[in-house]
Amino acid sequence: MSKNPFIRWTIYLVIALIFAIVCGFLANWQFSRSDERNGEIALVEQNYDREPVPFDEAVPNANVFDPNTEWLPVTLEGQYLADEQILARNRPHGGSSAFEVLVPFQLTDGRIIIVNRGWVAPGEGTLPDVVPEPPSGENVSVVVRLRPSEGVPRTGIGANEGEYLTFKSINLPTIAEHTGENTVTSVYGLMVSENPAVADVPRQVEPPTEDPGPHLSYAIQWILFALMGFIFIVYIIRTERAQRREEAGVATVKVKRRRDKDAEQEDALLDA
Repeated sequence: MSKNPFIRWTIYLVIALIFAIVCGFLANWQFSRSDERNGEIALVEQNYDREPVPFDEAVPNANVFDPNTEWLPVTLEGQYLADEQILARNRPHGGSSAFEVLVPFQLTDGRIIIVNRGWVAPGEGTLPDVVPEPPSGENVSVVVRLRPSEGVPRTGIGANEGEYLTFKSINLPTIAEHTGENTVTSVYGLMVSENPAVADVPRQVEPPTEDPGPHLSYAIQWILFALMGFIFIVYIIRTERAQRREEAGVATVKVKRRRDKDAEQEDALLDA
């Protein structure tokens, strides 16, 4: 480090400025995350408890998912394809790695919508002990909330486990490879109700939380960190200046004492 204090202090200030810029970027990122989270909460409040609408009205283009329709209740008319029931594994419900029950639902026009009927707890083996069956028949009406396809996991996409095909993610294009080309791959449904109703159904997936998360507080913390960086540098500079003044004062006292001693010696010689 340079012995020139002004150069050293300039370096300190440059470091504090770079640190403040980094903190500013991180704070802005957290503000953006907070805005996104607030938008998600607003969408849930807007759509979650609305009256159901026909599927074709909410999804005019089944190949494209409209983010504004997420959580919107829609009605499906047709039949469950119970023989093609699928399980999504390692889903966090009830404090365990539960299974979500996915059943293809064939609309009256032949298209297939994946319906998530809820979750079941893991059993003693690798699969749940009991998976409730959906209503039978060709005239089933189901109310579901729209959900987008999930991403493809890095590993463990699909596996045959006993009588069920299990998936790690509700990735609709991957599931469609097993349920047929008529499967809608942009959106699936989270079950709300069924008609006719059955006595035994999976447990309902919990509604989305309205917790805004810690993003806003994190953003404020990054701003405070940036200010603290400048305060710390100012403290260091003031401390160094105080030490330099103290050292200069001690040196002045020593010189004065030396001069006083020399003067006393000269006076003694003159007196002699």
